[in-house]
Amino acid sequence: MEWFERTFPIGADTLVLDAGGTPLNWSLASRRPRLVMLNLPRTLEEADRNTLLVFADGRRMPFRDGAFDIVFSNSVIEHIGDPGGQAGFAREIARVGRSFWVQTPNRWFPIEPHLLTPFLHWLPRQWQRAIAARFTVWELLARPRPDQREYYLRHSLEEVRLLDARALRALFPDAVIVRERFLGWTKSLVAVRRG
Repeated sequence: MEWFERTFPIGADTLVLDAGGTPLNWSLASRRPRLVMLNLPRTLEEADRNTLLVFADGRRMPFRDGAFDIVFSNSVIEHIGDPGGQAGFAREIARVGRSFWVQTPNRWFPIEPHLLTPFLHWLPRQWQRAIAARFTVWELLARPRPDQREYYLRHSLEEVRLLDARALRALFPDAVIVRERFLGWTKSLVAVRRG
């Protein structure tokens, strides 16, 4: 959030759409914008009374063109899954926001960001499933219930589609792609457009 706030000096009059996020991110911000959160009903936490919650599909946002000063999206686009859905989500972000900040984990970072298991996402799908069924770092840390484990493994292995810089640039051709580095590796990528 510090990086976002350095890039976009937000204030109480800045209208921000958080596409796919939760209130937790905004508790980390030093300044609070006028906030609209768009998400699916099952994913949203309790929000404060100053946040407007909109339940809708991010691939078909119910807002007019240029409705928001900034669209913010943090680690969401990779969960859309298929290339067509990701392209639809990207088009909607660019359509409704005069500016945007879209962050996603880098496919070429050696630690898979959802299951926290090194190199897992670089292996063939069949190998990923076999390894994840036996071990993930995420499972050691989270200690999920069996139903949570089953859902999260299935989602992470079958629905998450990680992007690299080239793929993100193709989705947001008028954006600058910024790299967040960790120990020399590009950990995540951010597509930034200033309106």
